[in-house]
Amino acid sequence: MKPKNPASDHFVIIMAGGRGERFWPVSREATPKQLITLLGKRSFLQQAVDRVLPLVPLRNILIITNAVQAPTVRKQLPKLPKENVIAEPVGRDTCAAVALGAAIVGARSTSAVMAVLPADHVIPDEEKFQQVLGDAFDVAGRSQVIVTIGIKPSGPETGYGYIRHELQALAAPAGVKRPATTFYQVEQFVEKPPLEKAIQYVAAGNYRWNAGMFVWSYETITAGLEEHAPDMKEACQRWATASAKSPSALAKTLAKEYPAIRKTSIDFALMEKAHNVIVADGSFTWDDLGAWPALARHVENDADGNAAVGLLVQVDSARNVVYDARTRLRTPITLVGIKDSIIVLADDATLVAAKSESQKIKELVKKLAADNMLKKLV
Repeated sequence: MKPKNPASDHFVIIMAGGRGERFWPVSREATPKQLITLLGKRSFLQQAVDRVLPLVPLRNILIITNAVQAPTVRKQLPKLPKENVIAEPVGRDTCAAVALGAAIVGARSTSAVMAVLPADHVIPDEEKFQQVLGDAFDVAGRSQVIVTIGIKPSGPETGYGYIRHELQALAAPAGVKRPATTFYQVEQFVEKPPLEKAIQYVAAGNYRWNAGMFVWSYETITAGLEEHAPDMKEACQRWATASAKSPSALAKTLAKEYPAIRKTSIDFALMEKAHNVIVADGSFTWDDLGAWPALARHVENDADGNAAVGLLVQVDSARNVVYDARTRLRTPITLVGIKDSIIVLADDATLVAAKSESQKIKELVKKLAADNMLKKLV
């Protein structure tokens, strides 16, 4: 493990603007997954900040969120400078958010190196994560490369994108000590594959899961945007100028410009096109906890494979995910002959769903939002 000395020219941008759909009814629009306490005593966002504090000072951590969630973000992170919580006027996917984060960092230091990280991942092995992120900072600070942290697959997962890389690891530059983390040249980003392809990828050995974690210098990201997404580079420059004036000047500029910004992901706009991308071997335990069924991987299961948070009494029931989020009255949850289901109880709503249909919870939330009497539950 590296010495815990935060670098003054290193920044972390945490993406925290997701909607509260996949973990409804616990998550809502104002308190989506990253802002709820699902595992442990801290929200996913708070845990994300805690993980990077040994590497960067608190003043260098930026949270990109939206106007609805910004008050809760500030409440959960009271020591973070208020101006470090930036609310997008509207959602414009990850490329705009990356350009915005880079603009704010660039207004503070054009020699900065920054990491862009999601707010809602589960990473139990914090020290190993910090080692990999620290090495990625070092590599990105030495040369104009885009570093992505790829997770070594534990199985043929079809819910993740993949990164194909060269089999031969990159050598350390002359005169530089080889880092503990292994880096590879990226050959291709691959979309979420069918099962047969995922099995091939895992067997090949030169594929990593795309976890959406990136590290680059301000110089590198602006050069990449200029080459592959010049409209985003121009927006980044305008926002950097506004940010250098004041947080209010930036807010006014964003309110005027952001709705017209092109909606595209950083993967499509830059990562899939750039030729200077390398992948760090993220050999730490990682989970993006994409939907309720994933909770079973992090909660103790009974003899029948039921994962329960709350008091569960069951007969002939198996492989269920049960979560009691009620705060006013928590009574026993009883199941008879129920299998492969999701049962979630909140104070004002209850969810019962087949595990195999968990992705359709988003459709349920949309249906609730369209009902004048029920939209308060969204």
